Amino acid sequence: MAGWIRGYRRGLLRGDVLAGLTVWALIVPESVAYAEIAGVPPQNAFYAAPVALAAYALLGGSRFLVVGATSAAAVLSASTVNGVSGDPGAVVGLSAALAVLVGGVLMAAGAARLGFLTNFLAEPALVGFLFGMALTIMVRQAGKIVGVSSGEGDFFQRLAKLLSRAGDWSWTTIAVGVAAMVSLLLLEHVLPRLPASLIVLAAGLILSQALDLRAHGVATVGSVPAAVPVPHLPGISSADWAELAGGSLGVALVAFAESYSIAGRFARLHGDEVKADREMVAVGAANLAAGLFRGFAVSGSASRSAAAEGAGGRSPMVSLVAAGLVLLTGAFLTSLFTPLPEAVLGAIVIVAVRGFLRVGELRRYAAHDRPSLWVALTALTGVLVFDLLPGLLLAVLMSLLLFIAYSSAPRVAVLGLLPGTGVWGDLREHPRAVPAPGVLVARPDGTLFFGNAARVRTAVKDLVAASEDPPRAVVVDLTASYRLGLPVLDTLADLAADLDHQGVELHLARVRAGPTRALSRHPLHATLSPDRLHPTVTDAVNALRDGRGPS
Repeated sequence: MAGWIRGYRRGLLRGDVLAGLTVWALIVPESVAYAEIAGVPPQNAFYAAPVALAAYALLGGSRFLVVGATSAAAVLSASTVNGVSGDPGAVVGLSAALAVLVGGVLMAAGAARLGFLTNFLAEPALVGFLFGMALTIMVRQAGKIVGVSSGEGDFFQRLAKLLSRAGDWSWTTIAVGVAAMVSLLLLEHVLPRLPASLIVLAAGLILSQALDLRAHGVATVGSVPAAVPVPHLPGISSADWAELAGGSLGVALVAFAESYSIAGRFARLHGDEVKADREMVAVGAANLAAGLFRGFAVSGSASRSAAAEGAGGRSPMVSLVAAGLVLLTGAFLTSLFTPLPEAVLGAIVIVAVRGFLRVGELRRYAAHDRPSLWVALTALTGVLVFDLLPGLLLAVLMSLLLFIAYSSAPRVAVLGLLPGTGVWGDLREHPRAVPAPGVLVARPDGTLFFGNAARVRTAVKDLVAASEDPPRAVVVDLTASYRLGLPVLDTLADLAADLDHQGVELHLARVRAGPTRALSRHPLHATLSPDRLHPTVTDAVNALRDGRGPS
């Protein structure tokens, strides 16, 4: 825990302080904006941000990851809370309780070493989910840009509501929102190292005061109370805790997947290593801390992490510096946000989430991997039609189906000996490879398990039937199988019986230590021993050639 503090070098301090200032400049406007998305008052973002930053800095394994309010976590929090209660007065308590649950789920999962589970959320499903989430956020924030409410419902219902109220749009508000978006995009393009969000927020505050935009019909944030973090247990009923529990699993999955992917990307760039289980605990602790200080769910921020690294940050000290600055801002400077136009916040959020609209990635899938394209489009459509959490569950289901589809249909390669090498290679890939006379050598290109064993059995039988000269033996290379469960052993026993009826013997090669122990306790062992189990394919073929196999 926080081992980096003991070895901290003073030479890093200047870069870390500058990076902390940069992160603070991004956190202040984005926290206010994301609080709007989450449906909680702006001050609640200032309650949670310092403790979440500090919790990850002390427990996390990444030198570069910055944790806090993000668009994905905020919108998932709002979606989950709205599914439990539509009472605006209950949102703060429910959001905090959800963060506590998300933290508890992640910390428990990390302690149980379940970090590997995120590998089953396929990247195409995540691309589609985040694309749909970004569109959903944009249509919700578009109401702030045009000065009318987008109402309730899914993406299409909100979009239809906005268009149906075109006659009520405020052109002054639109001018403010469009100017803010254009300014953000120009600053990011022309002066990428400057905190564009903070500059636009400051300009919005100054112009709102100078031009009295509120008098011209432009909605503003209003009074933001001082925000000093004080521990506070969420005061909700046991029934509400139970209703939030299901949704907390989805929020936890996205929060961790987003955080871990960012941490992993920076680790690869800088030659570091991050461990999934430790990251689960750290992100969980950040959420737990945020919930206990009346905040809402948090995750890793790609934009803030990249900004910190670009500004020279090289350690978690960046997060501690930013936490201190946010704490001072919440305690003494929240009154500055009173005249901030809602349209400016909407513009900041829309520009922030546009990076999730990965059209280029969808085009790449369309050109090279159509199944991945359909997975991404299914997840995207699910989010737009059914809302975020159902869309997330659909994305997870599609990921699992994709995994099952790939795993349950391994190709069975026919092997031949590569001349002069002693290596057995796939005949399709190595035309020079020579098949063993009278012996069919087959290798399932994937581990055997209950979901694919029957297909492999059928594939081997089909290969025997398709052989011009029926083999006198079949050698199955099990080099890819690290475990043989009972269903697999039963299926191999059935294959041995099927082949025996045709006068063909089944031999197994390269059975690993674990599977060998399982095989020794199965009736198939009596069928294969002592002459049909071989350390390598070469040993099996030599045994058959020397007459120790079938004649």
